[in-house]
Amino acid sequence: MSQLPPQAALRAFEAVARLGNVVKAAESLNVTHSAISHQLRTIEDFLGVSLFLREGKRLQLTEEGRIYALRIRGAMADLQDATQRVLTRPKPNDITIGIVPSFALNWLVPRLPDFKAQYPQYTIWLRAGLGFEEMNNGQLDMAIRMGAGGWDGMKQIHLMDEQLLVVASPSYQPRPTSANALKTATIIHNPAIPWATWCQAAGLADWRPTPTYSYNDSNLELEAARLGHGVMLARSSLVEAHFANGTLIPITDIRVPYQYPYWLVWPDRSSTSQKIADFTRWITSQANDYLKKSNV
Repeated sequence: MSQLPPQAALRAFEAVARLGNVVKAAESLNVTHSAISHQLRTIEDFLGVSLFLREGKRLQLTEEGRIYALRIRGAMADLQDATQRVLTRPKPNDITIGIVPSFALNWLVPRLPDFKAQYPQYTIWLRAGLGFEEMNNGQLDMAIRMGAGGWDGMKQIHLMDEQLLVVASPSYQPRPTSANALKTATIIHNPAIPWATWCQAAGLADWRPTPTYSYNDSNLELEAARLGHGVMLARSSLVEAHFANGTLIPITDIRVPYQYPYWLVWPDRSSTSQKIADFTRWITSQANDYLKKSNV
């Protein structure tokens, strides 16, 4: 004998418990009122307890019903999540990559047509994010991350280092003509990008900018700079395309290393995957070409 009530009875019970009456439950499940009533009797007969107090047409959950409804709702959520995870697992010719959003938009996405031309058999799926949770549960094939490296359980390849430089839109006025002139400029700030090292290199060791605008996302910061709102301290890979099309320009020639490089990482268990080998070969070549040719 099955130790679980029929699935239709469970769905009907959860709907009535959640919505408060049979009419709304029937509408939500696209069945008749009598079908809902029948399923409620089925589940109560199966359990041998009353899940509702009945006062005419009014239903009120008993204490057993309330607790059971909470647990059923949680179980259904777990089933839905498990199903979604299976449906979204990477397929053999899908390459699902977790990536820092700003790096995706400003560096990787413009280069992806070249990958597709070389490897037409693959479909690239990009998932913006910063963590490793989806890789640990199999939702990602690979990730591009910034950090010190040395992550446990991960294969990792150093892609490139970053530099920091001050940029602005050509429309920003008055445009600073020296590092010292930045003291009176409008500053667009990102808390994740420290100015201290750049200020030291620029001979401004005792100066720290007071931000007029502060954003915790580099894409927002770049857009503000592009619109001429002020100057920003930017990561070099993010402004390459903007320099090429003239929407941003460097304010000085001073560049300093950023403490966190980019890494390509993937789980140890996937080390023999052909698609990972192909993408690794392509992106490391792109990174090397960028470092050789870049003007930033």
